[in-house]
Amino acid sequence: MGICTSRPATETSISDNGVAPEKNVLGEIIPVENRQHELKKREDVKKSPFFPFYSPSPAHYLFSKKSPARSPANASSNSTPKRLFKRPFPPPSPAKHIRALLARRHGSVKPNEAAIPEGNEVEGSVAALDKSFGFSKHFENKYELGSEVGRGHFGHTCRAKFKKGELKGQDVAVKIIPKAKMTTSIAIEDVRREVKILRALTGHNNLVQFYDAYEDNENIYIVMELCEGGELLDRILSRGGKYSENDARAVLIQVLNVVSFCHLQGVVHRDLKPENFLFVTKEENAQLKAIDFGLSDFVKPDERLNDIVGSAYYVAPEVLHRSYNTEADVWSIGVIVYILLCGSRPFWARTESGIFRAVLKADPCFDELPWPSLSAEAKDFVKRLLNKDPRKRITAAQALCHPWIRSDNIKVPLDILIFKLMKAYMRSSSLRKAALRALAKTLTVDELFYLREQFALLEPNKSRTISLDSIKAALTKYATDAMKDSRVHEFLASLNALQYRRMDFEEFCAAALSVHQLEALDRWEQHARCAYELFEKDGNRALIIEELASELGVSPSVPIHAVLQDWIRHSDGKLSFMGFVKLLHGVSSRSIAKAQ
Repeated sequence: MGICTSRPATETSISDNGVAPEKNVLGEIIPVENRQHELKKREDVKKSPFFPFYSPSPAHYLFSKKSPARSPANASSNSTPKRLFKRPFPPPSPAKHIRALLARRHGSVKPNEAAIPEGNEVEGSVAALDKSFGFSKHFENKYELGSEVGRGHFGHTCRAKFKKGELKGQDVAVKIIPKAKMTTSIAIEDVRREVKILRALTGHNNLVQFYDAYEDNENIYIVMELCEGGELLDRILSRGGKYSENDARAVLIQVLNVVSFCHLQGVVHRDLKPENFLFVTKEENAQLKAIDFGLSDFVKPDERLNDIVGSAYYVAPEVLHRSYNTEADVWSIGVIVYILLCGSRPFWARTESGIFRAVLKADPCFDELPWPSLSAEAKDFVKRLLNKDPRKRITAAQALCHPWIRSDNIKVPLDILIFKLMKAYMRSSSLRKAALRALAKTLTVDELFYLREQFALLEPNKSRTISLDSIKAALTKYATDAMKDSRVHEFLASLNALQYRRMDFEEFCAAALSVHQLEALDRWEQHARCAYELFEKDGNRALIIEELASELGVSPSVPIHAVLQDWIRHSDGKLSFMGFVKLLHGVSSRSIAKAQ
């Protein structure tokens, strides 16, 4: 659902029912002159008639003796090795139900197909759906509609001009969505939410400007800024499939800035890909704009979304597991960076379920050209974005602080992550707070850079301390209307303890550091050992099981008693190194139960 490009737009979203465009089916970015040759090679590649990358569960092929997938000659490099499963069978592929879910979402369920219920929605006839959006009905009075410039599954995009007012004669892009294609209440709600998000998200240079939304009996008209420089994907193709490190860095700074802005407002895009970033003009250094919020949603800082949306090659593992937050967008950016730097996708397979399996299980390749010739910082940057564990993945704001990206000219945005981490810290026991303070003292200069930037954004007073009031003031300073819908301000209630005291930078580092992210680093063992030595000197003390259980907020039952026994050294009754590391992670009754 691109807004406006220099050529007709194509769709590659999971939510689309059309066949994927030529440039998006293969795992490699194919130059224009080679497409006909590649098309001929792809004639035997199985495609879904429903949408670009659905196919049955991989288990379907593994259990079928007649399946060509069992033949080594037909197996893809990323396919699951042949093996016999013992009962109970493993869980089905995340791809299994996507076809039915998306068919139902967009009203494409066939008469003989069973729809999978979603939420509490009650099915009704198409005629009974309320397709009145409450938008202005005077589109033709204000705009003169021009030629079509792009087309997607849900509608098309046209050029238009303001007829009157201060902007008379100015070109705009108008996305026209026929109401006839809105055949489910979910599809109608998607359009309502897209307009609501575009209206609420204002004030960022790398966000497509929204003017207004209109409707008549047949269509919805979404009026936005006209971007004539083409898609980011077209620029990649025009460069022979890849960018230099410096050029990729310039693009990514803009991408990370706008995505971190959206995340602070509580908006997750859910369909980030090179096709959804447009250049304003055809100039080489033109500004980049994020577009197409048709799959976006509001999300609270501590909420998890569960509907599967996005685009095949860019979808995050946790989306396939149906439990995700803003970290899913960062994964998609990681895929974009990989493509920018080497011209191929990090996860590829010949079938759609193979793509999912690769996303869930395979690791990106950094051994083939041009990766050996690229800087170590660039490779580390990509790896930290493409960490399969969303807790260990860096945020968009943190990515702007990475040594490969960081510069004096980049203004680091406020990161919503620090509020989530501070909430956990404020609710922690005194023992865990002492452990986190010890860990904070081991941070390197690079790791402290991000925390210093975030602390400064919270506007500390002259004594270099922050309070609940300064945190609220900082959020208000950067807030848009979107923050009301995502209820970010309500999240601050968890920091009410700061209302009666102040927090200095040293304690802020302990409160806002991510143990999971540090654990993903090669030097994690060194961090943990050094922190434990500091903890031994300052915070470690003799404990009994009952006291430790009380510190953790769990009841000292017999099973938990057995687990916690290993946390304490028998020689002096103090916390062991293993117990210290577990304590850093914020152990709960649930996590202790899993360890048994």
